[in-house]
Amino acid sequence: MEKIISGLTIVIDRDTCIGTGNCIKLAGEVFELDDQKIVTFKANITELEQKQLVEACSVCPVNALSAIDENGNQIVP
Repeated sequence: MEKIISGLTIVIDRDTCIGTGNCIKLAGEVFELDDQKIVTFKANITELEQKQLVEACSVCPVNALSAIDENGNQIVP
């Protein structure tokens, strides 16, 4: 699943996610755990600084989150 947030395409690989919640600690405005304890996008997302969003994706221990810039370049992982 993916969404464009703050100019970045954020991709969640739900098959890889292990539900640590690290991303939520840094970007709770964007991410939440669903009833399966897997990360998903919040229904009402607040825009964040790109730097904060990239950091939230980069702390995933299993690389379940990807951030891609406007030019299609993968920033994380």
